[in-house]
Amino acid sequence: VQLQASGGGLVQAGGSLRVSCVASGGTFSTYDMGWFRQAPGKERESVADISWGGGKANYAESVKGRFTISRDNTKNTVYLQMNILKPEDTAVYYCAGREFYYNDWRYWGQGTLVTVSS
Repeated sequence: VQLQASGGGLVQAGGSLRVSCVASGGTFSTYDMGWFRQAPGKERESVADISWGGGKANYAESVKGRFTISRDNTKNTVYLQMNILKPEDTAVYYCAGREFYYNDWRYWGQGTLVTVSS
């Protein structure tokens, strides 16, 4: 399974950005999908995840109410819509996937950089 993230860029604080992740080589509709991020000098953290059918999503407290994760199983794509961005959201954003019956994230994308200027 290969994951290709895209959509990162430079945005001003208060702005919005949507990052996408396209999966290939597997059965996307059976994967839970997640977004993680790693800021400079910090450990990678979970941002949001969504169940294989899209019916359940979880968010980090720091992004609740601002970010929305969604998926389109017909396009093998998971999205992260980020609104009201803050400078502390600056990080490399990674998508990850796992078969719904696994606990560990097994597949990782290459990351896309999001920079929020103040």
